[in-house]
This record gives sequence, structure tokens and C-alpha cells, in this order.
Amino acid sequence: MKPLVSIIMGSTSDLPVLNKAAQFLDKMEIPFEMNALSAHRTPAQVEEFARNAEGRGIKVIIAAAGMAAALPGVIAAMTNLPVIGIPISSTLQGQDALFSIVQMPPGIAVATVGIDGAMNAAVLATQMLTLTDSGIASRFAAYRDTLSEKIVKANEALAEVKYTYKTN
Repeated sequence: MKPLVSIIMGSTSDLPVLNKAAQFLDKMEIPFEMNALSAHRTPAQVEEFARNAEGRGIKVIIAAAGMAAALPGVIAAMTNLPVIGIPISSTLQGQDALFSIVQMPPGIAVATVGIDGAMNAAVLATQMLTLTDSGIASRFAAYRDTLSEKIVKANEALAEVKYTYKTN
């Protein structure tokens, strides 16, 4: 099984956040890999990874980083693959990482999800893969159908919640 998505974290301390991405990709039956690479502490390894990812069959890269959050942008600068950045909340409630990832110079794009938004990064990666894989597309469509079912059930449960002046 060859990975289609690569999840890169600046430090293994980011793993609790990235578990949500891994769990979603597992649910969608999308092969993925996970590695820790640091734009500041292992720049040569980051370059090697970024330049070789496409040749290894990777289709989408999810890169998470906190603080200065250079990792997603550095990877995007060295590959033509789509990169999805996840700002990690470590200092300044993650706003420093968010601004670092979202403010890329023209020509080097990083799709950026919300702070600690690993689940949405995996959803976005999955949506990209649906463009060329009908199996993933059908699994994703089934997942999307479950989202409306959750809200319908929640609304039914709200009908049972009683307040003196609640009218429904």
C-alpha cells in the first residue's frame, strides 16, 4: 500500500492534534504516512521530503506547525503538490502560527485550515482526492450524508428539552 497523503508535523508534540486527521483518513480508507520534520531543525530532510514526495506517489501534503510555523510554506516552496497547513496552538493561542501559514507570498500557496483544524485538513485532502478516485468519492459522499443525519437527530432531541417558555 502506497501513501497518497503525507502528514508532516514539526514535532511529535503535535500528534494529539494530528490524530484527528489520521483517524479521518483511516475512515475514508486513504493510505497515508506520518513523519516529524522541522523546517528549522531538519531543513535538509524537509527539502529531501518535499522534492521527492510527488515521485513517491504522494498527492496531498498536510503540514502542521506551531509558533513560527514555517514548515507548510517551506514544503510548498519545494513541491508542486497541494499543501494544507494546520496552525498548531502552542503560543499566542495559535494565532502566530495561523498568520505565519496563511500569509504566503504570491505564487506559493498553502491552503490553511483553522487552528488545530486537523480534521478539516483531512477532509480537504479527501476532497482533492475525490477528483481522480471514484472509490474515495463514494466513501466521502456517504460520510457527508451522515453529517445531515446528525443534525436531524440533534434537532429531534432538542424537541424533548423542556423550558417554561419554549414553544417547540
